[in-house]
Amino acid sequence: MIAIKNLLVQRNGRDALKIESLDIRKGETLAVVGPNGAGKSTFLLVLARLLKSSRGDISLHGKPQREWSDLDYRRRIAFVFQDPLLMDLSVRENIALGLKFRSVDKKERHERVHRWAKAMGVEKLLDRRAGQLSGGEAQRVSLARAFVLDPELLLMDEPFSAVDPQTREKLLEDLSRVLGDDHRTTIFVTHNLKEASQFGDRVAVIINHELKQVGKPKEVKNGPADASVRDFVRGL
Repeated sequence: MIAIKNLLVQRNGRDALKIESLDIRKGETLAVVGPNGAGKSTFLLVLARLLKSSRGDISLHGKPQREWSDLDYRRRIAFVFQDPLLMDLSVRENIALGLKFRSVDKKERHERVHRWAKAMGVEKLLDRRAGQLSGGEAQRVSLARAFVLDPELLLMDEPFSAVDPQTREKLLEDLSRVLGDDHRTTIFVTHNLKEASQFGDRVAVIINHELKQVGKPKEVKNGPADASVRDFVRGL
């Protein structure tokens, strides 16, 4: 679904991310791990076309990113951030917001909002204001808001790091179930190695602004590409 070749991203005159080659398969969940500041979020931003690369190609369905219009490309993607970033509206209105921007008719909007509110466990909160939600509830709404757009690619930047461990565990359980049923191509940044190994079909390790290794969690753990990967993935 996505092919990356000879990618270099620079920020403030410095190399922020280097990827020699990476293919992302349709329907897989790729967990991206690495130390703080290694380039994980930069990876998501360049995939979302929110950052430009200095060199190399990113292709979606065989078509280079530069040949897509901004609108067509971004409509295929949904981004879930660490903070939910909800509007001061009801849960229902927050989930439906992107659909309204896309002029989806009221009946379909209603059906899709209810489907994803139920899937993410917030159907009983639809009339509650966003400011009245707990951290876990707000992130569930954020996820429903992303899924309701029916994106081909879901990007998540440590979306559960701000919630308590018990809430995080239940969120991961529910999200794993949804992705298992839905087969949505997902790229998931996390600093939690246990979470990456449980949640990801494959793990991508980024260290010192460079993609070092990609493989199944056990493959990466048992056959690290170099000493930096070996030291980092000891917790897998």
